Amino acid sequence: MHLAFLFTAVASLLLAAACIAAPTVSLISNIQLDANGVFFVSYDGVVNVNSFQLSGVLTHGNWQYAGWYTSSRNAILARRQLPSGSWSTLQLPHQLSTNDSHNVIAIGVSPSDGKIHIALDCHSTQMYYTSSEAGLATSGASWTASRFGSITNTLGNLNIGNTITYPQFVVTSDNLLQFVFRSGVSGNGATQLAEYNGGSWSNVGSWASASGTYKSTNGVTSTARNLYIHGFTYRSSTAHVTGTWREQNAGVSCSSAGLTNHDTTYFYSQDKGRSWKNSVGTSIGQSGSNPVNVNTAGIIVDSLNADHALMNQESQDVDSSGQIHAIISYVPGRFTQCVSNYETDRPLYARPFHVYRHTNGTFTKMEIPFPVNSVGRSQIVLDNDDNAYVVLPFVRIVTASKASGWTDWTLAYDGVAEGLNAFGEVTVDRARVSSGALSILYQLNSTGTTPSPVKVIDFKLNG
Repeated sequence: MHLAFLFTAVASLLLAAACIAAPTVSLISNIQLDANGVFFVSYDGVVNVNSFQLSGVLTHGNWQYAGWYTSSRNAILARRQLPSGSWSTLQLPHQLSTNDSHNVIAIGVSPSDGKIHIALDCHSTQMYYTSSEAGLATSGASWTASRFGSITNTLGNLNIGNTITYPQFVVTSDNLLQFVFRSGVSGNGATQLAEYNGGSWSNVGSWASASGTYKSTNGVTSTARNLYIHGFTYRSSTAHVTGTWREQNAGVSCSSAGLTNHDTTYFYSQDKGRSWKNSVGTSIGQSGSNPVNVNTAGIIVDSLNADHALMNQESQDVDSSGQIHAIISYVPGRFTQCVSNYETDRPLYARPFHVYRHTNGTFTKMEIPFPVNSVGRSQIVLDNDDNAYVVLPFVRIVTASKASGWTDWTLAYDGVAEGLNAFGEVTVDRARVSSGALSILYQLNSTGTTPSPVKVIDFKLNG
C-alpha cells in the first residue's frame, strides 16, 4: 500500500508538471517568397523585416498577405489562401526611395469594404499610399496591380503632412480600420491617429505629444521627445498602448553613444483612441486637444533611466482577460550602470523582460532567461489560452505557459541551431495566431547590398 501510495503521488506530481509545461511549436513550412529581396543595413535593421512594421505579413479571413521590396527596389505584394495555398505576387508602381530601414511596407484591410491599404517608404518624409478596389480582400479576384489605385502622398482623401514615420494599420473591436503614425522626427514628434469609415479617412489627432520637461538622473533637462510605442492593440473595445520615451537632448544619457530612451509606459482608451486613462483608470488625456505627455501622471509602469540602452518599439499583446503583455529589453545593472555604446553593449548584455498587467492595475516584470544576442527587438504573441510565445532575433522562439504564471520559459525553436541564417529582427502575423499558427516573415542575412531571400516560416502552436 505504501509503494502504491508513493507511485500514485509521484504520478500525480509528474502529471501536474506536465500540465504546466511550457508550450511547444511544430514547424509546418518554410517558404521562399523572393530569392532576391533588397538588402542593406541601416539603423541596425533591414527594410523588409523591422519589428515596427507591425503588419508586413497579415492574415484577413482566409487570405494571408505579405509585402517587401525586391532587388529592383520595387514594392512587392503577395497573397496566398490559407492554410497552404501557393503565393501569388504583384508589383506596385513604386520603388524604394532611399537605403533607410525605416521605410517599411505596412498592410491593412478595412473589413467594411474589403479594401487592402498599403502605406510605405517614409521616414520623417512624405508617405506613399494606395488602396485596392473594394472586396479584393474577400473576393479572391485575380491578384494584379491594376486592382490598386494610384500611389499618392496623402492617406486617401486625408492630408496627414510630410513628416511621417512608422505607418501602422490597426482594426478596432467593431471593425473600423485605423492608422497610427508619428509626425515630426525622432526626439521631437507626436504620435497620431486617423480613422477610415464610410470609404473615407478622417483625423482623430495627436494622442502623445513632444511637450513637457524631463530631468534625468544626471541632472540634465530635456524639453522635447517622442513616444515610441510597442503596439496599438485592441481587445474587447479597448485600445492598449505600451511604449518608451526618447528624449531629444542626448545629455540625459550617461554616454553620447547610448540611447536616450527611458521608462516603460502604459495607458488605454475605451473610445477608439479619443480619450485615454492610466492603469488605475484615471482620465489623463484627449486626442487632439490634450494629448498624453512625459509629465502625465500615472503612466510609468516600469521606471528606468536613460543609461541602460532600453530599446524602443519592441512588441505587445493583450490576453483574454484584457491585460497587456509587453516585451522590453535593456542592459541590466548587473552588467553596467552606464551603457557606453549601445551598438556593442546590447549584443553582449541585453536581456528581454516580460512586463504584464494584473486585473488590479499593477504590473509584474520578469526577466526571460535567454539573452537577446543582438541590438534588435523581439516579438511577443499570446495563443487562445494566453500562453506566451516570444520570437527573439534570429528566429529563436521561447515560450511560457499561463498555468505557470509565465515563469517556465523554454527554448522551443532555435533558428540559429537550425541554420536559418536569418537577419536579426523579424515580423510576425499577429492576426493568424488565433487560428493556432504563427507565421514569421524573415530575411536571410547578407553582406553589403547583396540581395538575399525573403521567407515566411510557419509554426503550429502547441499550447
